Amino acid sequence: MAEGSPRSLFDRPLVPVANADDAAATADAVLPHVAAVGGRAVFVHVIEKAGGAPDKASVEQREDLADELFALVREAGEDAGVEVETDLRYGTDVADTIIDAAHDVGATCIAFTPRGGSRWWDLFSGDTRKSLVTESDLPVVTLPDADEEDAA
Repeated sequence: MAEGSPRSLFDRPLVPVANADDAAATADAVLPHVAAVGGRAVFVHVIEKAGGAPDKASVEQREDLADELFALVREAGEDAGVEVETDLRYGTDVADTIIDAAHDVGATCIAFTPRGGSRWWDLFSGDTRKSLVTESDLPVVTLPDADEEDAA
């Protein structure tokens, strides 16, 4: 890209992933946009620390999950012809940790597909999606899940 050229939102998106279904759906939705502009994607997984309360799973179990998610998105990146980087973070506030990661890697946006779930659980868990949209000073791009779009 020539110096001074405008950057696409998908030049270097930060893509948060939470579990295997989310990683697959989000990679399928985001990577074609990244490939179209010749960008590079950074996938991030946050291991939420309980802030004094007992954690639900051991850190080792959560790190193993992150390794699985990152292997999945690397494979999806290879299939899409997109260079994929991964970033494992730890934090008590998932949204703040994602926003910090986006700044640290020089992301052009934060891109994700919202996953299903009840609004009650979102309220109980602090609604990371809403916090990303309302607290981020970077563009936040929410893409439809390609599988759900095909089913409609």
